[in-house]
Amino acid sequence: MKPASLPAILWKDRKHFLWFPWSFTRYTLDENRLYVDTGLLNTRHEETLLYRVVDISMHRSLAQRIFGTGTIILYTKVDVSGEIHLKNIKQTEDVNRLLSDLIEKARDKKRVVGKEFYDADIPDDGPDDTPQD
Repeated sequence: MKPASLPAILWKDRKHFLWFPWSFTRYTLDENRLYVDTGLLNTRHEETLLYRVVDISMHRSLAQRIFGTGTIILYTKVDVSGEIHLKNIKQTEDVNRLLSDLIEKARDKKRVVGKEFYDADIPDDGPDDTPQD
């Protein structure tokens, strides 16, 4: 039996300490998923489908700017924590742009629009018929 081909890895990095990648946290990105692997002896593997990301932001402290790193925060509606932090990664702006483009492509591919991510208890009564002053 021939194994299924794995998707191409578009980006990978480790959480950095200063500018050195001395960490047991690894980030990997393909066209549909983000993987976060943590730990040395006890390991954890987390996988997030990109179309489930609602918003993305980037944070760079003064120390991160000095050492050429930054943190990208992905806000998700369906994951347990709701936030995924890609801490102290290199080329933060390029990775942020790559993630943003891949998220849009994944959402278009799955035909996901924003209303799937918002609370279902908000009724959709159609057009607003309240009179304007």
